[in-house]
Amino acid sequence: MTSSQAQGRGRGGGSAARAAEKETLTAAGRAGFVARGVVYVLIGVLAIQMALGSGGESADRQGALDRIAAQPFGKVMLWALVVGFGFMALWRGSRAVLSRGPGRKTASRLLDGGRAVFYASVCWGTAVFAAGGGQGSSGNAKSQDWTASVLKLSYGQVLVGAGGCLLIGIGAVLATRAAMRKFLRQLDLGAMSHRTWQVVTGLGVGGGVARGLVFAAAGVFILIAAIRFDAQEARGMDATLRSFTHTPAGPWLLVAVAVGLILFGVFSFASARWRRL
Repeated sequence: MTSSQAQGRGRGGGSAARAAEKETLTAAGRAGFVARGVVYVLIGVLAIQMALGSGGESADRQGALDRIAAQPFGKVMLWALVVGFGFMALWRGSRAVLSRGPGRKTASRLLDGGRAVFYASVCWGTAVFAAGGGQGSSGNAKSQDWTASVLKLSYGQVLVGAGGCLLIGIGAVLATRAAMRKFLRQLDLGAMSHRTWQVVTGLGVGGGVARGLVFAAAGVFILIAAIRFDAQEARGMDATLRSFTHTPAGPWLLVAVAVGLILFGVFSFASARWRRL
């Protein structure tokens, strides 16, 4: 074998390895979007039940896990979610570390890194629950505990206020990007029929705006907690959703937001199918 033949085989083997790695990470990302979709659909369903005065679980991730655990083969479903969230963390982390070049700005990689850490924590929390670690604290209690801890620090009030403003900003960006249909840039539109494109666009707009509204509302409560120096003002997702029933629109605003969260969950399923990964 000549040196040129050896180099050719080496390059071919390297290309095959990179292709296999890309295929694995793509599958991981799709599994992650499915897991995210399951949780958002369940949160939306629980929020609708809350608005109608039925259902006992909290309308947050903890409530969704409780609902899944109560189903036949619930333990298997929980561990499937653990795998899905783990894959999402892996995919986001790979985008943060491996995706470079002129098309990937530092800010984008940092954002993917933050998302990877978030999904890793979700994966861990779900695994602890699935392993029988007991029912975790509600999102409301966790939010208040974290807020109270930060308020005790030097400049804690400023930090909490900045965190609230950041969350409001994230919510506004999520809602604005959804309304402007920015998510379509990430989808393989050529693989969709016109009707499918219309449905997926509606899911993305409605779901993304509702999701952004919930983030922004949670940020408002954190900002209020900072202003009043009272951690009890902070809210998790469940308490934030409940607050919509105290508006002039009453429970119907919560129903609208809940339907939007269900739409976002279904959009996550569509992302698992058509997103370019």
